[in-house]
Amino acid sequence: MNIDTLRALVAEDLAAVDRLIKARLYSEVTLINQLSHYIVNSGGKRLRPVLAILSAHAHGYQGRHHIDMAVIVELIHTATLLHDDVVDASDMRRGQETANLVWGSEASVLVGDFLYSRAFQMMVEVRNMRVMEILADATNTIAEGEVMQLVNCHDPETTEARYLTIIRNKTAKLFEAAGRLGVVLSHGSPEEEQAMASYGRHVGTAYQLIDDVLDYSATSEQLGKNIGDDLAEGKPTLPLLYALLHGNAEQRAVVRTAIEQGGRAHARAVMQAIEATGAIAYTAELARAETGNALRMIEGLAPSRHNEALRALAEFAVSRLS
Repeated sequence: MNIDTLRALVAEDLAAVDRLIKARLYSEVTLINQLSHYIVNSGGKRLRPVLAILSAHAHGYQGRHHIDMAVIVELIHTATLLHDDVVDASDMRRGQETANLVWGSEASVLVGDFLYSRAFQMMVEVRNMRVMEILADATNTIAEGEVMQLVNCHDPETTEARYLTIIRNKTAKLFEAAGRLGVVLSHGSPEEEQAMASYGRHVGTAYQLIDDVLDYSATSEQLGKNIGDDLAEGKPTLPLLYALLHGNAEQRAVVRTAIEQGGRAHARAVMQAIEATGAIAYTAELARAETGNALRMIEGLAPSRHNEALRALAEFAVSRLS
């Protein structure tokens, strides 16, 4: 099963997700309507909602609350994007101008808060304490990851272990929550819940690793944001850290300077250092290992089209390099 077949399998559920997002985004405040619809309808892949949907179906869920779960995780994700773009002063997201560039940082932050609060309203409506516990924990962990990333900007002493902790908190945690939620709705066992949580964590980690690779190897059109943004912001992602650790004295010096100063002044030399040290290949291989770990987590699931789709979703994370 490929990603297109996967999407066809959950097309009806995704259509319901889109309808509910539009309904729950409504506010009597015009600016909230304009800005939230702009970002939510800007062409995101809906990977986290897809994961919540597949997890529920793969564990035999027959109700409709999986649509609510999918919407909640997408609203939380969208709120983090709004806040991220303000913090990073980004001007492109998903191939279009960021909301903070169009409406300003103040509006973006406040509408991000609106999306968070609307997501929590929806959590309460489900009336499941375990659901609330999972999502509250995930939201808090994501916030910690964001702060950790901010603290580590311009720090060439960041280790690979610290970098992986950041992306597991900042990116993978919501994938993990989406996987858990499907099992909770299905009244699955603690072991099944933990397996799907681990699956989501590995998929989310692989996805972020490939994103970090694409920042140095894709086109802006492929990535949906400006190439070299991570470098410009002084973010010590794994390709940079690997080049810093394995390069010669000249390469280490230029990468260290690039991390400390940010900007794109040293972009060409940094790219040469990344290529010469095999940093892209190393990061991609780590992502493939994460995908392999994810696939092992779902080996115990009963054979089904939705199980196949979970495999396809894990493999999609790394297939973007081809």
